[in-house]
Amino acid sequence: MTAVPDPSVYPGADYYEYTMRPGKWRFHRDLGPATVWGYWAKNPHHAHRPIGMGYLGPTFSATRDRPTVVKYRNKLPTTHLFQSVIEEIRGGNPQLTPTPPPPYHAHPPFPKNVNVWNVVHQHGGFTPPQSDGMPHQSFSPDGIHADGYTTLEPSRVKRNEAIYGYTNHERAAMLWYHDHGMGMTSLNVYAGLAGLYFIRDRAEERLGLPRGEFEVPLILQDRTFHRDGSLAYTMTLQEGEDTPVVNGKAYPFLAVEPRRYRLRILNGSNERFWRLRFDVTPREVLPQPQLPFWLIGTDCGLRDPLPMLNFLISPAERYDLLIDFSQLPMGTKVTMTNYNAPVHFPGIPGEGPEISEVMQFQVTKRLSGGGDKTTPPDKLTLPTVASVEPTPRTRRRQWVIYQHELFATMTLNAVPFMEPSQDFVKAGSTEVWEYVNPNHDAHPMHVHLVNFQVLNRQPIDAAGYQAQYDKWVFGGRKPEDLPVLANYFTGPPIPPDPDEVASSKDVVKAYSEMVTRIIIPDIYPPTGDIASIPGSGAEFPATYIHHCHILEHEDDDLMRPWTIVKDGPGRDRQ
Repeated sequence: MTAVPDPSVYPGADYYEYTMRPGKWRFHRDLGPATVWGYWAKNPHHAHRPIGMGYLGPTFSATRDRPTVVKYRNKLPTTHLFQSVIEEIRGGNPQLTPTPPPPYHAHPPFPKNVNVWNVVHQHGGFTPPQSDGMPHQSFSPDGIHADGYTTLEPSRVKRNEAIYGYTNHERAAMLWYHDHGMGMTSLNVYAGLAGLYFIRDRAEERLGLPRGEFEVPLILQDRTFHRDGSLAYTMTLQEGEDTPVVNGKAYPFLAVEPRRYRLRILNGSNERFWRLRFDVTPREVLPQPQLPFWLIGTDCGLRDPLPMLNFLISPAERYDLLIDFSQLPMGTKVTMTNYNAPVHFPGIPGEGPEISEVMQFQVTKRLSGGGDKTTPPDKLTLPTVASVEPTPRTRRRQWVIYQHELFATMTLNAVPFMEPSQDFVKAGSTEVWEYVNPNHDAHPMHVHLVNFQVLNRQPIDAAGYQAQYDKWVFGGRKPEDLPVLANYFTGPPIPPDPDEVASSKDVVKAYSEMVTRIIIPDIYPPTGDIASIPGSGAEFPATYIHHCHILEHEDDDLMRPWTIVKDGPGRDRQ
């Protein structure tokens, strides 16, 4: 379901009005209706027929370099769908309430008079800070604002609204949007507040890729249900949930033709990593039990085609696949299977419910349209991503994923999110960021504003490094006592995973007991006005955030601001 823009409000731009509100949704025919939260888009042609489903939200379809302006309206209840969890956070539950290491003190993530507040983040967008949808920009249904609340065109909004502008300067890609409310992102997204945001361009249309009904977006999530079909949030008790949900439906199937399809996959789960393959039934129809496919794109757009049999996708990552059903007899079933993948990666055995079957493709439709005229994967010529290499002068910045003990609060560099930015990046510069992860699980790290490439990874003596870092934190944080990372390497750098090579990303898996390095080229915010709205472009200093996209970790403080400072003439990234 795609939202319809109104091009008459801002010349040269597409305008939308999106309302967050509760609704009813049936996740499976055998389940009763659940109360959920979703986004509804105003229909400029039918004022009384808003576009939406109740759960999730309508898709944005944007044209590259044509800006989008959105008014977001909050009409959710003032009592949370998972109010008991809100009360536990407010009450100081040590596993839910951020408790920073010394010398810092805990601050409530939301005010006493707020049970629900929200803000929309365009994930993957090249966006000015005032339209980025960071947690401190939250606003409630009854008009309470977080300290960093911003809006364009203040005279055109009510207290429960905000107007944001998006440049759409990104490469053609599948981005997404989701709630980023301070202290309750995990609960708000679990309730349904997420959706897709496509950037299209004419060059992609000429590549011969499957389009229309043969391009299939798939939002993968996991959910748990009460007996009556209502949503149960159980991640205060365990890792992950027990039922696969794709595009809002539990265990769905899709009837397909014997032809090539383009699958646009988003891992929209709160916590769960998925290791996916496509199992064929009956098995004897292929020489191997799995149907091969081609990876043609990742988070931020297309890349060189890569033949694959399986892949690991962490929360918030996107994978763009070509899969060919043409060699399968009618009646063949292809099951998207999750295998050997605990909720977290690599995970602890027995932690969280396992999910095997995710959804099924059934080859039951006759070939239409005079046959498949799309380009075979081995004949595709796709836009390539130019490799960026560091120089001896490239600035390196280190981020330690710190947790003093199991189930305790996680932070970056042992500093809570609420503390002011301590990292200042020169506008226009290129930097290497090193995520040091001595933990037992991987963390999907997302950096707002930028696209990056995975440079390499290197194994470390995790226990030794953790012990010395603990001593540094609890010993007064003396600069001379900070452990030197190079003293803890246990092997040489390891190249990126094959699916990361020559790929433009905005989420990276920071694997356990390793340092993961990314390189971010030409760091610069969009400074020009959007849709001729005064003050809509970025101003310096421009502060953004980065964080773990395991949403429960983000809410528990694994998130920090960083700031771009002026250095050279202003420009917009193209």
